[in-house]
Amino acid sequence: MDGVTTAGVRATARIEARDDGRGGTSLPVLEGQGPLALRRTRGSGSEARVMLVGAMSGPLGGDHLVVEARVGPGARLRVGSVAATIALPGQAKGEARYDVRLDVADGGELCWLPEQLISAGGSELSVSARVDLRGDARLVLREEQVLGRVGEEPGRLTSRLTVRRDGRALLEQELACGPGAPGGWDGPAVLAGYRALGQLIVVRPEFERELPAARPLGEHASLTPLAGPAVLVTALAPDALVLRRVLDEALRELT
Repeated sequence: MDGVTTAGVRATARIEARDDGRGGTSLPVLEGQGPLALRRTRGSGSEARVMLVGAMSGPLGGDHLVVEARVGPGARLRVGSVAATIALPGQAKGEARYDVRLDVADGGELCWLPEQLISAGGSELSVSARVDLRGDARLVLREEQVLGRVGEEPGRLTSRLTVRRDGRALLEQELACGPGAPGGWDGPAVLAGYRALGQLIVVRPEFERELPAARPLGEHASLTPLAGPAVLVTALAPDALVLRRVLDEALRELT
């Protein structure tokens, strides 16, 4: 449902990608609401590309935004965003929610590469991403989070990520940062004073034959094989530019 209530904005964006039978990918469903506008852009080869365009500020306190994407067998979809998403305090009380639901069928491929999420001072945001893969589905998923704008203390950010393949968990994790988060989130065992954190998940059928080995990727990044044909790259950085450089380099090595 799309609308504005006293509790904030409710909006859902939906994408569905299908093999068009001619060597390309069609988008029979491309629906945006409220602050979630979707635009198809020029693709490459058989890949369809979609950009998420923020039509309003936010998410603000009390908002609940949902993005759903389904990729059918043989379809290839790349999703990005035009600009960073900035969580801001709003007039409505309570935290904002931003939910991402991704589904990739056997033989489908999804690259989910949005810009950074910035947790501005005074904001409260809960982010949830759930990915369901089947069979030989391929996935590249990047998450980047920046705690506070320049010279600003962060808001409270809770982030949960779940990736499943044929119903079995490849990854399930949760992190809370900022005011009100459990103690130690800024300590040496978690963020160590850094304000930009990110992760990259790559799922490829080829990894069942040879899975990359665990290794450090510089001083504050690492690659970890998961229980399946998948790897996880995690990184900390002083700012968003350095974080993107680290994750881009890791992605080039893995694909």
